[in-house]
Amino acid sequence: MNNIYFMQRALSLALKARGRTFPNPLVGALVVKDGRIVGKGYHKKAGLPHAEVEALADAGEKAKGAVLYVTLEPCTHYGRTAPCVDKILESGVKKVVVGMVDPNPLNNGRGIKLLEEHGVKVGSGLLEAESRKINQPFIKYITRKMPFVTVKVGQSLDGKIAARGGDSKWITSDKSREFAQHLRGEYDGIMVGVNTVIRDNPLLLSADPKKELARIIVDSRMTTPVDSRVFQDPRKPVIIATLKEAAGQETENRNLLSQKARILEIKENRGEVNLYDLLKKLARLEITNILVEGGGALIGSLFDSNLVDRVLFFIAPKIIGGKEAISSVMGRGVSRADKAVKLRDVTMKRIDDDFLIEGIIHSY
Repeated sequence: MNNIYFMQRALSLALKARGRTFPNPLVGALVVKDGRIVGKGYHKKAGLPHAEVEALADAGEKAKGAVLYVTLEPCTHYGRTAPCVDKILESGVKKVVVGMVDPNPLNNGRGIKLLEEHGVKVGSGLLEAESRKINQPFIKYITRKMPFVTVKVGQSLDGKIAARGGDSKWITSDKSREFAQHLRGEYDGIMVGVNTVIRDNPLLLSADPKKELARIIVDSRMTTPVDSRVFQDPRKPVIIATLKEAAGQETENRNLLSQKARILEIKENRGEVNLYDLLKKLARLEITNILVEGGGALIGSLFDSNLVDRVLFFIAPKIIGGKEAISSVMGRGVSRADKAVKLRDVTMKRIDDDFLIEGIIHSY
């Protein structure tokens, strides 16, 4: 067994907590002695012990003279928990192998430096690309103070998400919709435009009833119906992003909605919610990874503003047609075909009769 094998095992451990560590990263760790794994751990949730601490506790006295493999550089600062470097030095490990340097400006190489200053050998950069890939939302959030944005669409082959009369039930298959609902468990926020709430009246819940998921409605004119299903469970937070109300223009609907949801006042952009300002304010609420589920106007505006990082397009082999039918991506669009948004790392998966196309626009 070699270094790559052990780091791969640590990465697999990290992924066990996918969707549950926000705003913290996914981190896995192994303690290895004489070629055998004697301790393992992963970060389960913000506020709980970090992966290194879990792995060292699991190893106990066997950690002395061992090698610690960890997917992210150990921290040196106090946050929700104490610094991990202190625990590592107390454990007596002789070497630490790190997947990637911590992008958090509070750490960013300080953990490695401190370990080396205390006589611990450190190797870094092992499977770095893999470590970065699983933590794209954290990297963007911690370095740019913005959430990572994934757009999810269920559309016909000709790019429609509803027929001309507004009906959209159902374009994609049962299996695709079930798969998409389980995807919500990987995010800490789900966002839709007000027209989606009015037309589809969704619950916007994760398949996991225990999942903490902020539900965000972009509604510049506060027209969200107060009896919408999204308000049925008061334990699940709802955020309505809207424009600041002009003096003397209090509306009954706004007053009623303020009793059911958190009202987030956002700067204006051409009479609509400024999406860049919205994302900045959501990041301040420690919302780091957002799944956008429609509609076409909101998704188009996000693309127009270059704010989409990743896409998930579920495509059904159906033709809806009609210039009045709602398209999955509206907005202004590009002026020339050679300026079209290009995807990287594209994958395609078949789900029942549908196809799921996934791709990256921005990586961090």
